[in-house]
Amino acid sequence: MKKVIAAGHICLDITPMFPERKADSLSEVLTPGRLIQMGEADVHTGGSVANTGLAMKVLGADAALMGKIGNDAFGSMVLNILKKYSAEEGMIISGKESTSYSVVLAVPGIDRIFLHNPGANDTFCASDIPEGTLAEAALFHFGYPPLMKSMYENEGEELLKIMKKAKKAGTATSLDLASVDPCSDAGRADWRSILKRVIPYVDFFVPSVEELCFMLDRERFEKWQERAAGRDITEILDIEKDVKPLAEMCMEMGARVLLIKCGAPGMYYRTAGREALSGVSGRVELDLDGWAGQEGFERSYVPEKVLSGTGAGDTSIAAFLTAMLKGYPLRRALQLSAATGASCVVAYDALSGLKPFDELERKIDAGWQKNISN
Repeated sequence: MKKVIAAGHICLDITPMFPERKADSLSEVLTPGRLIQMGEADVHTGGSVANTGLAMKVLGADAALMGKIGNDAFGSMVLNILKKYSAEEGMIISGKESTSYSVVLAVPGIDRIFLHNPGANDTFCASDIPEGTLAEAALFHFGYPPLMKSMYENEGEELLKIMKKAKKAGTATSLDLASVDPCSDAGRADWRSILKRVIPYVDFFVPSVEELCFMLDRERFEKWQERAAGRDITEILDIEKDVKPLAEMCMEMGARVLLIKCGAPGMYYRTAGREALSGVSGRVELDLDGWAGQEGFERSYVPEKVLSGTGAGDTSIAAFLTAMLKGYPLRRALQLSAATGASCVVAYDALSGLKPFDELERKIDAGWQKNISN
């Protein structure tokens, strides 16, 4: 079985459970001075390492996790959760930094709000990745560099070192991003310049459309916000006019396989030609003829219910990468990715709703309804 390393950002997610009635605006629920009757709090691991890495393990991949936590109460909780999946060995425990945490406000009908402390993630660096682990891996997946200070300082030099290190070891690489506070140091970083340096060393680039636009075309992103007028940005996007121009920028920077998560509507995908894809590590055994020169939009599936979008993007990427490693054709990998995202949202955490591929395939082949709006 092909080995994969899921590295980068990890945290503890604390999700207070709101009553299951949809709100049209946040002010309907969160009003100063108001007492809100809540359900229990769901506490689970979060961040790319846990969401994507553990999802890959659940979906049948041989995945090892690699992240940094503090020697504190939250760190112990993270380790205890990872031990249930036999995935704790790759954690670096720091006595100097605290464990990262997020308070996730998942109000039904409203996009999630994250109150986040990056903690020990800020000091993760290339030297934290053992050479030997890369030599054995077919794929190295790195997630959420915008939430890791060392990754965006000095024009992304440390992130570049990490991706170069993986490529030099003969490992295929994938990279996921994260949204940032525009007023933070990460928000002020020159992400266009950073991505221009890093993308040539990335085989599978899997950002969300909002993150990507914020980083590549801030003026366009601000116009999107104006058009959305407080709604979820993905509800107002036009694939041809809004998404494809960003994809073109990525391809010009050297992207090989690009998957742009577009929220509830689905995912845009585009792949480079056969010659460019031949630069992907042979360890993943990619079918070059089947994957080269493809472009399209994979609509999402209609979920049974929606409790929280937490981890939906991460787990959809986990399914896509796992399917790729298992040798699935591109089209099927995209379907499994979309199906996994729809399965994820039925639970408050990222993993409880996940289904094995054979079960998803039966549901897909039986005519699982797709979202056709937008």
